[in-house]
Amino acid sequence: MTTHKIITIGRQFGSGGHEIGNLLATRLDIPLYDNNLVRMVAKKLDIREETAQAVDETMINNFLSGYILAPMEESSKLPDADVIQPLNEQVHEMQTEIIRKFADRGSCVIVGRCADYVLKGYNCINVFICADRQERINRIAKRYGMSERKAADKIRKIDRERKYYYESHTGREWGSTDTYPIVLNASRLGIEKTVAVLEMIYKA
Repeated sequence: MTTHKIITIGRQFGSGGHEIGNLLATRLDIPLYDNNLVRMVAKKLDIREETAQAVDETMINNFLSGYILAPMEESSKLPDADVIQPLNEQVHEMQTEIIRKFADRGSCVIVGRCADYVLKGYNCINVFICADRQERINRIAKRYGMSERKAADKIRKIDRERKYYYESHTGREWGSTDTYPIVLNASRLGIEKTVAVLEMIYKA
């Protein structure tokens, strides 16, 4: 077990989880690992970042998901389906390896990617960030320049994907207080106070 502390953040889409993680990492002067994990995985697997992003935190598991070829791959034929691992699983396993490597190095903040489960046995502070539905809709509509209706649809879709991804890999309930010792509503606390609470817990 490591002696340094690691903060893992599960989050609803549009709850401000990335912003909270980023501010927290800045204040604690420790690394943040979130979307940059996708870039690292893409480099390791020699695939496009967009390709890795497409299966990040999803359980896309049809035939094509296993054979999305990298731009540098010029294969004229696909390998047998029973001897190749679907791309989403390759991405998950590579992320798991990278997450553990960074956790071994020192304190950090890791957002999503089943990090709380991946780092079982490590000295982790595991938190889940949620927020009120309308605030999430407003945030996503503004971020992506879309209508509230489309933002609501996007939130439902991505939350469903994250839930299925998490529960498929961990056997735990995503977002539940039985899974996460700390669940914070960023709408009630605000981003700044949420960060302050986590900073206080980290330094305790």
